Amino acid sequence: MNIVEVGPRDGFQPIEPWIATETKVRTISSLLDAGLRRIEVTSFTSPKAIPQLSDAPAVLEACARMEGLTAQVLVPNTNHARRAMAAGAKNLAYVFSVSEAHNLNNVKRTVDASVDDFRELLSGSEASLSRLNLATAFDCPFDGRVMPEAVLRVLDRLGDLPGACEVCLCDTTGRADPEQVRSLFSLAMDRFPSITAWAFHGHDTYGLGTANCYAAFQSGVRVFDGAIGGLGGCPFAPGATGNTATEDIVWMFERMGLATGTDLRKLVAAAEEVTQIPGAFKGGRVRQALTARRPATERPNTGAGNV
Repeated sequence: MNIVEVGPRDGFQPIEPWIATETKVRTISSLLDAGLRRIEVTSFTSPKAIPQLSDAPAVLEACARMEGLTAQVLVPNTNHARRAMAAGAKNLAYVFSVSEAHNLNNVKRTVDASVDDFRELLSGSEASLSRLNLATAFDCPFDGRVMPEAVLRVLDRLGDLPGACEVCLCDTTGRADPEQVRSLFSLAMDRFPSITAWAFHGHDTYGLGTANCYAAFQSGVRVFDGAIGGLGGCPFAPGATGNTATEDIVWMFERMGLATGTDLRKLVAAAEEVTQIPGAFKGGRVRQALTARRPATERPNTGAGNV
């Protein structure tokens, strides 16, 4: 089971008060110490659009000194991808939306333009793409539910992807349900057998984050994004709350007997620290349960039955 930690990028980007670069680097180091090896450390994008990540080069430079870390970097277009590679990025995650309205709002271009840009980047010998994120694959904050045919059409247009390029279907708003997740992955996997690596990125807006992860797992997905402490919320998706908490995903899979390679105790401790950052959205359930000050066995008996 492979968990991709996206908190240092997706979790930090909507926070308005500036987070010191040293704090970001320390968080990444703590996540690495907890056993998470693949971490989305930052994004190379417009500092005007997302000022919180304007220190991307400095964060990436610090990450280069962390042994055992696979530092993933999100990019929205070829220009920023080249900036990231010039700064030393070796694992790029390219993102655009299936929904026209969200793509125009998020990366300021049509879906067709993003597809063409992505294909141009793929054709370049310098490209180091490890993932394609298809945002709003299930729901759009502006247009509502996204039909599976729209996702399949985009994948059709992309043509043959390199074998190392993972495709991640993203529930950007957190409105997806388990049946929708299971169905879309099943359709996409059947239609595109040449894509051998699939991933799922979800938000927990309606409390279905881990349920949707499990639905993706049942369809054959083995790579899951999570954000420490349930941090996050797309700044261009009104109403979307945090990502599914990494510790919730780890707890679920470990309880199922599926190893994640993660030290849950260290992960929860790191989550407790990041949720204290001013402006951070706090989410997830496992962190709260495991850090409760008094176990249930020590609580006084009120005489009321527990239901």
